[in-house]
Amino acid sequence: MQIDPVYANETCPNGSWIAAVEIADNDMLLLGALGLDAHVRLNSDQLQGQYEAGEGEWLVARGDEATVFARYADELGKRLGQKSDRPAPRVWCSWYSLYTAIDEATLHYVFDGLGDLPFDVFQVDDGWQVSIGDWVANTKFPSGMNALAEKIKSTGRTAGLWLAPLIAAESSRLFREHSDWFLRDARGKFVSAGFNWGERLFALDTTHPAALEWLAALMKQVRAWGFDYLKLDFLYAGALPGKRHVDTPREAAYRQGLKIMRAAMGADAFFLTCGAPILPSLGLCDALRVGPDVSGKWEDPRDAILLYNPTTPGTRNAIRTTVNRLWLQPLVMTDPDVAYFVERENSLSLEHKQLLQDLAIVCNFKATSDLPQWMTSAQRESLREFLNSNPNVQRLNHSKFQINERVVDFSSALSLPNPPTGASKIQAALISWLGNQSLALKMLKRLDDLSLKRRKKDLGNKE
Repeated sequence: MQIDPVYANETCPNGSWIAAVEIADNDMLLLGALGLDAHVRLNSDQLQGQYEAGEGEWLVARGDEATVFARYADELGKRLGQKSDRPAPRVWCSWYSLYTAIDEATLHYVFDGLGDLPFDVFQVDDGWQVSIGDWVANTKFPSGMNALAEKIKSTGRTAGLWLAPLIAAESSRLFREHSDWFLRDARGKFVSAGFNWGERLFALDTTHPAALEWLAALMKQVRAWGFDYLKLDFLYAGALPGKRHVDTPREAAYRQGLKIMRAAMGADAFFLTCGAPILPSLGLCDALRVGPDVSGKWEDPRDAILLYNPTTPGTRNAIRTTVNRLWLQPLVMTDPDVAYFVERENSLSLEHKQLLQDLAIVCNFKATSDLPQWMTSAQRESLREFLNSNPNVQRLNHSKFQINERVVDFSSALSLPNPPTGASKIQAALISWLGNQSLALKMLKRLDDLSLKRRKKDLGNKE
């Protein structure tokens, strides 16, 4: 879910498509793939790149950071597509306040409370569906999805919906009835797409004709319900290694699935990709989440420090990754995830909240999940000012930006933690082992569910 399994055991610094090193102050050497299914690594003093399926084009450029990345973005745009010209929406999303503890009455209560705040989109996140793979309304939404979309549109906003169409839970009807639509490995076993929601996940084969028909029908159904803003998540599953119905390079297979969904949802839908391979998504989506989830805390010591994983959810990780991927802005809207304004259910300092808000302004993609019932009058007005703001933004260097008269420096989020040593290393090994035990993961899921019930109760919904 966070690391390409093909390269999980690489010891050199490595990644997909692009590598850049700073030889001297603002003297960058960049190696960038101009096609799909490419991997790069820093091996001693050499930048190396390879395509998984034969040969492909590369860009090698040297110069100042802004110039070499702009040139790379220009070359990618010629091959994969440019950014759409539609304006970026201002979004309220249910996830970071309610997570999966949403229901029809609670969302109606929240929507009414948001009043005249200048949001363009109310987006319903995870928790509305029967299961991961079975994308129909569950019993918490007795009026159905059409009615929910109509409620949102009655406020003058666009209705948005979260789905994860390229994965299915082991218990889902989709997986039980159509297991032949899912990726298998060389031994015939189903390819793991991770473990979440308390169970194993599997990856849809986006070269299977019946699976593609199902994806197209699902997108058309969501639009027919009345949702015009689609956030599709966990999309990495479409590019996992495995045996496909049609022997196709994996990122090309993913891009084929994305093309089918884009065409089915229609060009007038706003399409946000999340958890998505970057290059294969370009030219097909309006916006791309370019980092991990933010969090109500700056950093999780267990994940970021003990497990030394800078890709896990957390505000520091999200800021670091987003700043490092701002070179994508000529190609796609860069979504940095939500900003926080309230003090309930998070431990972020005022400084860290301000960094998130400023990053949203730099990206020109503004969203929050804050509940109106938790806002003070001052916080509500601060949110209104944030949503209405249109300041002049200038990039000064990699980490510094000028927003009107203010200089904002994101460097406090950019460094990586030190690898664990000594007793911490032993503790990290134990936690890693537990992370591979389904029983331990299910126990964590139960604890999370209890926390969500308390949070929903605290909302004060007198349903």
